[in-house]
Amino acid sequence: MAPSPTSLTSSLLTRRLRLATGLILFLFVTTHLLNHALGLVSLQAAEHARLLFLALWRNGPATIAFYGALLVHVGLALMALHERHTFRMPWLEAVRIVVGLCIPVLLAVHFTGSRLAHELYGVDDRYARVVPAIWDTGGTMRQLALLVLAWLHGCLGIHFVLRHRRCYREWFYVSFAAMVLLPLLAALGFVNMAREIDAIEAAGAIAAPPSGADAEHLGFLSNWIVAAFLGLVSIALLLRAGRLQRERRLGRLVRLAYPQRTVDVPLGWSVLEASRAHGIPHLSLCGGRARCSTCRVRVSGDPAALPLPTEAELRTLRRVRAASDVRLACQLRPIADIGISPVLQARDREVPTLGSEREVVVLFIDLRRWTTLSERHLPHDLAYVLDQFFEVVGTAVRSAGGVPNQFIGDSVMALFGLEQDVPTACRQAIAATQAIESEIQRHRDRMRHEFGATLDFGIGLHMGLAAVGEVGWRETRTFTAVGDTVNTAARLQELCKVFAVRLVASELVIRTAGLQLDPSLARAVDIRGRAEPLGVYAIGSPGELPACTPRRE
Repeated sequence: MAPSPTSLTSSLLTRRLRLATGLILFLFVTTHLLNHALGLVSLQAAEHARLLFLALWRNGPATIAFYGALLVHVGLALMALHERHTFRMPWLEAVRIVVGLCIPVLLAVHFTGSRLAHELYGVDDRYARVVPAIWDTGGTMRQLALLVLAWLHGCLGIHFVLRHRRCYREWFYVSFAAMVLLPLLAALGFVNMAREIDAIEAAGAIAAPPSGADAEHLGFLSNWIVAAFLGLVSIALLLRAGRLQRERRLGRLVRLAYPQRTVDVPLGWSVLEASRAHGIPHLSLCGGRARCSTCRVRVSGDPAALPLPTEAELRTLRRVRAASDVRLACQLRPIADIGISPVLQARDREVPTLGSEREVVVLFIDLRRWTTLSERHLPHDLAYVLDQFFEVVGTAVRSAGGVPNQFIGDSVMALFGLEQDVPTACRQAIAATQAIESEIQRHRDRMRHEFGATLDFGIGLHMGLAAVGEVGWRETRTFTAVGDTVNTAARLQELCKVFAVRLVASELVIRTAGLQLDPSLARAVDIRGRAEPLGVYAIGSPGELPACTPRRE
């Protein structure tokens, strides 16, 4: 039974509504913090900017948009809290939820003391009154906490939405710097305004705060808002507990038989949610969004117990050529009892740090005639030769802008594009091959004189998506890339022997680098592990290619 079109449409609408309202609130917070930050210049500069801020937000349409977005966003959060099957989740997602629930509690005092005081009693809400009201009453830490938590919640939401987008990954460090700097500058601006106002207060130029009765009423409203919100959260949690209890009482449970144990979960849970709720280790590097296949499970039982896969799940399963009895645990919601066996075993409860998916250029280089040399020379002599080879390759790759990340036997793997765009990375990789060849040529005569033999090499170049991060066991870990792109680059390096050339580069790398080669020289080759032939250029010497300047952008 497939998910109904109505259900899928409702889920999509909810996600889009959450994103739209979140963006409105994030824009409000951003402009508010920018206004605070101008307090570093002067109180007068912040006040002038406040007039622009009010012109933007304190008008009919903007007020409706802002408060409507706030109410809808909070409502969606409470609804998600009610519908959540388990509270076991990745820690970053847990931080976002907890921070989001703290914001309304901290916001109540600020809202009633500024906007509500202005609307109900005509109280002046200029910085000259609001800042000392917070500073002198010991509310500074609460205000700073609100500032940081609201900004953190918004930034985490933006991160979850954009983290798989190429442009976001390329500009991540710039974005991260802005995310850190803006609240810091806003906090410093607030402190600077408070100090400046101290001098103004001495001259008696500060507007009067609300009267005692008005202040008492505003305090009551603030407490009422906090109590109402906490009441709604409690109701959502109680309704959730009641729903789960009702499902268990009515027998609306499905039984999942794992290899190590059998668990009963309410109807509608995904297999991944069941694993998390019962503490069963289960890999899921993308966080349950059908962006990877690490949560794959082999399913046994009645096929009628399995809803049809969604388009996102089908796309991922086809990419890994999964068997017909394999499904994604994050997407599969059984409607009857089935057997479950994870395809990839989690070694422990720790989530691997291999994570971000990005487009990279992978270079594989292998030393030729190494076996012959190994038969004739002592191990320490061979270690010296390898050390010289690794130095040549490592220096060339680093100078071009890449990262030599793996040295295995007589082979080296290098990555380009970790901090650059893909066209730049392609040019850097080609420049590295030319530098490697030039340097090895320079050492040929010395090698012949010292070891009676010359060495050669073969290089494979390919580009595409790969998961980049750390893998390993316990304290022994290494930075690497994993995926079809890496495997293909290694296969192209092996083709150097077949074509008797030093470089085999995919047509995609050559074209993206902007090199104009004769298309008739490209050939389609079958690559082990790939369903479709790949267009490649077999190049006798990297020096035959136009010179590539490894520009860093």
